[in-house]
Amino acid sequence: MTRHGKNCTAGAVYTYHEKKKDTAASGYGTQSIRLGKDAIKDFDCCCLSLQPCQDPVVTPDGFLYEKQAILEYILHQKTEIAKKMKAYEKQKQVQKNNNQLESKSEERDRVEKFKTRENSIVSKPINPFTSVQTKGDEKARTDSSAAETSSVGSAASSSQSLPSFWIPSLTPEAKATLLKKPSKIVLCPMSGRPIKMNELIPVRFTPMDPSLDRVALLTRQDRYVCAVTRDVLGNSVPCAVLRPSGNVVTQECVEKLIKKDMLDPVTGDKLCAKDIIPLQRGGTGFAASGVDLSAKEARPVMQV
Repeated sequence: MTRHGKNCTAGAVYTYHEKKKDTAASGYGTQSIRLGKDAIKDFDCCCLSLQPCQDPVVTPDGFLYEKQAILEYILHQKTEIAKKMKAYEKQKQVQKNNNQLESKSEERDRVEKFKTRENSIVSKPINPFTSVQTKGDEKARTDSSAAETSSVGSAASSSQSLPSFWIPSLTPEAKATLLKKPSKIVLCPMSGRPIKMNELIPVRFTPMDPSLDRVALLTRQDRYVCAVTRDVLGNSVPCAVLRPSGNVVTQECVEKLIKKDMLDPVTGDKLCAKDIIPLQRGGTGFAASGVDLSAKEARPVMQV
């Protein structure tokens, strides 16, 4: 379809392109976009800073981080957990004090009711020579004074208990948000699983040209090679990290060489299945790279 055909407004049919264009301009509806190569990080970049790692470490799940960045993240999370725990303990203490006050007020009300009930018992003798009219006048005065007292009390209580409907925090439905007890476990920002400092594994990349310094190495597209086969590493090449030495090798090398005798080809250390950590890499822009390349933004939806 030509550009003139896309911008044509005289058609009798509301086309898919027009609907998509109007949806993007309206600000409503879920937006989805296909990510390209420029929107995907390289395999040797930190998952937090998105920059090439200078001192890389990897988690047991295969996510690569800059050591300084992940340690700062763990310390920050521990500080936030301590703040949340302090707020939770404060809320718990306030609830305990409120419960004690409520129990004391209930006991006080119970005592007052008992006193009122006991005082209503007549202990003095009744004069049989008192006229009925006098009793009726006293009863009428007592009822009128009680009615006035109750009306004044109800007016005062209503003026004190009436909520302010124009202030959100004072509406009848507004309730204090109760804090839940925070978990003391620090979670990995990528996998969502518990992460500890002593579980981070140092990673050693083998540069393609050892004579180059770090700045010159980062300017090149092909920076690192497999420690065994010397194949160039990249987002299109599945890689793995060997836990004892931290060397990065290709997955092809793992399948064809390492899994035969389960020995580290560089150091000769004995390996087990959990010592071979597949490295989580970015995609290449192609759908078959094994990485989800679609991004979605949830926006408000207009329902008819």
